[in-house]
Amino acid sequence: MDQETFPYNQLGGTFMGCEPLSHQPLAVLGVPFDGAVTNRPGARLAPNAIRQASWMLCDGEHPKYNASPLAHCGDAGNLHLSNAGGLKEVRQTIEQTALNLMRKHHVMTLGGDHSITLSLLRACHALHGPLAMVHFDAHCDTWMDHFGEPEGHGTWVSQAIAEGLIDPTRCVQIGIRSSGARAARDYVRDQGGEIYTARDLRGLDGQGLKPVVDAIRQRIGDRPAYLTVDIDCLDPAFAPGTGTPEPGGLTSSQLLTLIEELDTIQWKAMDCVEVNPAFDHAELTSQIAAHVVWTYASARAALG
Repeated sequence: MDQETFPYNQLGGTFMGCEPLSHQPLAVLGVPFDGAVTNRPGARLAPNAIRQASWMLCDGEHPKYNASPLAHCGDAGNLHLSNAGGLKEVRQTIEQTALNLMRKHHVMTLGGDHSITLSLLRACHALHGPLAMVHFDAHCDTWMDHFGEPEGHGTWVSQAIAEGLIDPTRCVQIGIRSSGARAARDYVRDQGGEIYTARDLRGLDGQGLKPVVDAIRQRIGDRPAYLTVDIDCLDPAFAPGTGTPEPGGLTSSQLLTLIEELDTIQWKAMDCVEVNPAFDHAELTSQIAAHVVWTYASARAALG
């Protein structure tokens, strides 16, 4: 692989133990960046921790799809990133690298903080036009500034809408529950999208989530779509290792059920972000993050 085009640091340990990326349709990309966080740093350590947690998933088939994504995945390693150039330069590097990858592969990104999603959306938009989006998160990420800074890991949704990267009427947020001004919390709904707060989903799982799944499918339709999973959408009981934990979140079962039941959406790329190994316990957070990516990859392997 051309290192000038793809500035990766190839690892000894890959996702599920898969081969380094070459011809495989699914590409795993690590983006070890947490230069835009507002609370606890450490998400830059997540790509390797998620890979390590995935190694127990390498020797069997997914129980829903009766398929393993192992032969379909190639690991591109981690991007070389530095905070020295600032967020703008980092975002440009992520965008160009992701675009090069997305031209040939279906990219699954291991973050990193949530600021990286704006770059990934810019790359995906360049290939597919305005995107539908499903966004799992405790936070709305629609603030217009970050404690006086113009950009951060909580501004990317409003930026993506302003740039026309996503169609807000086909945008769905799931798990929102953090404190914040109403204008920020309801921003996506005010732009024509939909929000399912963690409170809305309390007590729902399995078939109880069917009305939510049906409504999301109808809203997104056959539009090219992007999936972003901030691990803090989960209650800290299930994902303690994250930078900005919020009590009252989703369960692991709810998250996996929704991802499985939305598997026929025309996904073009996905990311899993905000895992913070420095604050994890018994690898709980890395394990569920690995399962999220494995489930998504298994669906792609089984459904094409």
